[in-house]
Amino acid sequence: MTQPAVPPVSGARVVQVPEDRAGQRLDNFLLGHLKGAPRSLVYKLVRSGQVRVNGGRARAERRLDVGDEVRIPPVRLESQQDQRRSPPKGMLAALEAAIVFEDARLLAINKPAGIASHGGSGVSFGVIEGLRALRPGATLELVHRLDRDTSGLMVIAKKRAALTELQRLLREDHGAGIEKRYLALLVGRLPDGTLSVDAPLHVGLRQGGERHVQVNPAGKPSLSHFKVLERRGGQSYCEVRIDTGRTHQIRVHAQHIGHPVAGDDKYGDAAANKRLREQAGLKRLFLHAASLEFALDGGKTPYLLNAPLVPELIEVLDRLR
Repeated sequence: MTQPAVPPVSGARVVQVPEDRAGQRLDNFLLGHLKGAPRSLVYKLVRSGQVRVNGGRARAERRLDVGDEVRIPPVRLESQQDQRRSPPKGMLAALEAAIVFEDARLLAINKPAGIASHGGSGVSFGVIEGLRALRPGATLELVHRLDRDTSGLMVIAKKRAALTELQRLLREDHGAGIEKRYLALLVGRLPDGTLSVDAPLHVGLRQGGERHVQVNPAGKPSLSHFKVLERRGGQSYCEVRIDTGRTHQIRVHAQHIGHPVAGDDKYGDAAANKRLREQAGLKRLFLHAASLEFALDGGKTPYLLNAPLVPELIEVLDRLR
């Protein structure tokens, strides 16, 4: 069931959630109906209470059910000229080259650092906008997100059924249905073996709307496992497996144990970052999403998707011998 695009100025309307949108987040549902609206505007509409679900206020991350009635307020969108803007050609070429897997229902890329998952908050274009520009007419939806500064594996659904099943796997048992493996360089010498960090995380907002996460008993349960693979130049090159997928989880857990991720200018060690920049040329966050393992069709169709460590991080490791 396809709804018409919203004209530049429209009156409030109520849209009933169809069967094929059951389980979709409210913010993503709204983006599908407010063609051309930036994500930041959608969040503002939800926070201000102008969007209603079954007559009541709702949060942007609310999962919708079949038959829910969503009130969409009148919205003034950008000019048609702005809507026709396309992502830069260099970004499109980088995304095309970054595709590491594709079949009839999934597409996976090795996301370069510096590209956001989606547009909004001062970013005009992200991965999803770029891929939609590369594949006009295709139905593409983000299954999950990576921080802008993190490189590595991102999965995009080409079929609604695949998106729904993967989102269910991400929700159930805090995401235990999908095994996520990262590679990270941590500052200092982490103990040998596997160090598990079970510390709840709370997302707060600083002045200006910037998200800042900290360990807090009032936060959501969060579990990470750090395993040292190699010692390089007094630092610890680690495999990280996460049982949950909280915002900035690995970065904050690493900070919590006193071994922040190298190159992290938000939660890291400024002096160590400066040394690593001068000695090894590290100019970015050393955090890479290396693989995802899951099964679709009720567990009958296994997937193991990999994204190799990107060259600029391999070069840093080589300089740290």
